[in-house]
Amino acid sequence: MPPFDVPEGDPFGPHNLPYGVFSPAGSEQRTVGVRLGDHVLDAGAAALALGSPYASLLARPTLGPLLAAGRTAWSDVRRALTAWVTVPSHRETVAPLMHPLSSVTLHLPFEVADYVDFYASENHARNVGRMFRPDAPDSLTPNWKHLPIGYHGRSGTVVVSGTEILRPAGQRKAPADPAPVFGPSVRLDIEAEVGFVVGVPSRMGHPVALGDFREHVFGLCLLNDWSARDIQAWEYVPLGPFLGKSFATSVSAWITPLDALEDARVAPPERTHALLPYLDDADEEPGGYDLRISVAVNGHVVSEPPFSTMYWTAAQQLAHMTVNGASLRTGDLYGSGTVSGPEPAQRGSLLELTWNGRDPLELPDGKRTFLEDGDTVTLTAWAPGPGGARVGLGEVTGTIVPA
Repeated sequence: MPPFDVPEGDPFGPHNLPYGVFSPAGSEQRTVGVRLGDHVLDAGAAALALGSPYASLLARPTLGPLLAAGRTAWSDVRRALTAWVTVPSHRETVAPLMHPLSSVTLHLPFEVADYVDFYASENHARNVGRMFRPDAPDSLTPNWKHLPIGYHGRSGTVVVSGTEILRPAGQRKAPADPAPVFGPSVRLDIEAEVGFVVGVPSRMGHPVALGDFREHVFGLCLLNDWSARDIQAWEYVPLGPFLGKSFATSVSAWITPLDALEDARVAPPERTHALLPYLDDADEEPGGYDLRISVAVNGHVVSEPPFSTMYWTAAQQLAHMTVNGASLRTGDLYGSGTVSGPEPAQRGSLLELTWNGRDPLELPDGKRTFLEDGDTVTLTAWAPGPGGARVGLGEVTGTIVPA
């Protein structure tokens, strides 16, 4: 099929146009690409061929310069790209610059500056509370409805989809064990999340207001926060996640710009507690996103978490992340936290799906409580688009290899 003739209903049609970085077949040179159906447009080469003033942003081996250019440039580039792949007069120039997706190598699309992960799903937080604090009067911690809880992760181990995940080793100690032992994690888990990519930086000492979210955040992607639950359980008191999380975080090779998700915007769940002014979004534009996520283990769908149920929005997370004066850098990445819905089949981690290993999942290739060596986890998602179309998010996949 010719590269411009995207089938009707394709979630990667010209209404989407996510950005990535790729190397053409037989080359190690990296360049910015834009996905259209099952092809990738060499955006930099197209910009040069068509005399675009934005060639300096697109003819690069990373998305960094485009991310830093700001919202006006993001909108202008998106309009130009849409024209390049839809206006017939451009086809002769653009067609030779389209590469079959199956022939290219995809790379981590931007240099990750800082990485922060949040804990924004009330369903996930309540499930965890019921598991580990069954005698507490409330399954949520006292601060949960007042601020987006998060932790700083390790940016150097954020990897692109398709990267193999080495089973981590570390200390672990079960409650009945007399002393900790060292070895490979035996409770390796996933967390289905959405990652938000910061483009425009901010100055230290200058918090980012809720209403400025779209001036700083370029787009989003799917994210899998791999988690070694046994290592995490032993280490996290009193300072929180460390080695149980820092060994790997997988992200999609494709970043969906926020402008492609206008039709997916929804109001977040009703607030049950009064919020401090810097987090109060009652008078702000809808801050939630209707993203439909699927989680598959070895090709078998085990969960379908709805992102629309997330209590804390990405705008609130950004405002909280900077309210103390912390600055943003181009390439900052922050994760939503595990996405879990109210139903058992909507839980975004094996910890919840198996209720801490009590209720194994029945898969075609055997039972699972946590991940085994050789298991492949794949996250996919789509969002409502214009005129009933679907906007596809790039998948995130990773296969567990032995320690």
